This record gives sequence, C-alpha cells and structure tokens, in this order.
Amino acid sequence: MKTFTAMVVIVCLLAVEVKSQARAPKGRCLCADQGVNMVPPKLIEKVEILPPSPSCENQEIVVTLKNGTEQKCLNPKSKFTQKYIMKALKKRSLQKEA
Repeated sequence: MKTFTAMVVIVCLLAVEVKSQARAPKGRCLCADQGVNMVPPKLIEKVEILPPSPSCENQEIVVTLKNGTEQKCLNPKSKFTQKYIMKALKKRSLQKEA
C-alpha cells in the first residue's frame, strides 16, 4: 500500500511538468483502453504523463517510440510502468544534483 501511495504522489509531481495536454483532443482520451503492460525500454524515446482532466477522467501514460511515428499507451497499473517511472525519476534527480 505504501508503494502505491508513493507512486501516486510521484506521478502527480510529474504531471505538473507535463505540457502536452493541449494536444489531447477535446472530449476524449488518447488511450482507448488500459494500454499495454510493457514496451522494451530501448525503444522508448519520450514519456508523457497526462493527468485526469475535464476532457478525460483517466490518467494516461503515453510513450513515443524511437521511430518517431508510433505512440503507445502504457497501463499505469502494470509493474513495468511503475518501475520505469521510478527509474526515470531517480535518474532525473541524479542529473539535477550533478
């Protein structure tokens, strides 16, 4: 339970910096379903965390693949997604300290 609570807090902190909400179509979510449980990390170019909004009540995690043309939705509840976000946060905080 503590891990889940910590994850929610971290995701909320990341959501503050998300600037891509303007691209979301009004009145609908980008992700049609829960999303995939895993994407090979070496294929991920960019991660966007979209918090719930008036146009979509779901939190969405969208990854852009390195080929630049394909986007996939990650299941926010999957262990892969949670671990990937935690690693990204840790890496980011280490970069800020350096």
